[in-house]
Amino acid sequence: MPRFVFAALVLSLLIGFAASPASATAPGQNGKLAFVSDRGGNNDIYIMNPDGSGQTNITSHSANDGAPAWSPDGSKIAFASNRAGNFEVYLMNLDGSEVTRLTNNPAGDSPRAWSPDGTKIAISTNRDDNFEVYVIDADGGNPTNVSNNPAFDSRPAWSPDGTKLAFRSDRDGNLEIYTANIDGSGQTRLTNNPAFDADPSWSPDGTKIAFESDRDGDFEVWVMNANGSAPVQLTENTAFFDSTPVWSPDGTKIAFESTRDGNEEVYVMSADGTGQTNLSDSMATDEEVDWQPVPDSGGAGDVDCNGIVNAVDAALVLQYQAGLLAGLPCLAKANVNGDGSVNSVDAVLILQFIAGLLPTLPP
Repeated sequence: MPRFVFAALVLSLLIGFAASPASATAPGQNGKLAFVSDRGGNNDIYIMNPDGSGQTNITSHSANDGAPAWSPDGSKIAFASNRAGNFEVYLMNLDGSEVTRLTNNPAGDSPRAWSPDGTKIAISTNRDDNFEVYVIDADGGNPTNVSNNPAFDSRPAWSPDGTKLAFRSDRDGNLEIYTANIDGSGQTRLTNNPAFDADPSWSPDGTKIAFESDRDGDFEVWVMNANGSAPVQLTENTAFFDSTPVWSPDGTKIAFESTRDGNEEVYVMSADGTGQTNLSDSMATDEEVDWQPVPDSGGAGDVDCNGIVNAVDAALVLQYQAGLLAGLPCLAKANVNGDGSVNSVDAVLILQFIAGLLPTLPP
């Protein structure tokens, strides 16, 4: 992003909140995208389907809500809100229900990434009078300072194997990407460039990190090996900025923010940079995207044998039960609840699974 935008974001951090997506780390199928939009007059959290359809406001609050971070099983969203006066970390169901406050601190707290096992959340906070990377339990307990440095450290992303956090820091004079072990040891600089390098996002297999950089003169999305080697530029839009990338859970796509249409929008592209497409497509500011991981069902529910479980599989089950189909490509995978028959109960379970209401399907 442009340096004047970065300066504005730093200012917003100083009053408790910074715009930034979280980073999906849990592998699985690609679920919905959560993002932040001011289309209703203030910042609320919306969700949409991977093709941009079904855009729905799930917070609808007079306060400002942001920084959505999906839990690894896709059933919860951690987010930041100033509804109690300053920005704190909250938790809600994927439909916006059952909102629970996790942190209670005079400083600004904002969630960034969950641990792959779902037991902890990495946050950015200025509770030590400078911005640090902390880890808290999923219920808000046991806050631990991981970065523990007088510099500006923020926006952590959790590695898929659960052992490291990537984050940005200006401890060496300009913003670079670092990694650290979860206990704060082994802090290592990955990028070494006079430019601005920030907002890391691990690929689901842990071999790559997507990030934003202005090393070519304007802000673009780049990807590098997890050790910082072999950086490759994925976007190229002079006079605009492309930033804050986040990988899809299946590793085939990257969502990001772009101002190429005159305002911030949520875009998606293939992991090699091709097929860049505007998903949010509104006149508002749409940003801070995170991708819902839908855990692999292990084959159950994949009725058409195409490798994914979706609404088509549920429809095929219902057609089969109604006698409209004589058979199914993968009939053995249609009996989701294991009762020996294929019926509407199996279809409902499939729909609940793809909506994120069930973490897994029975074998």
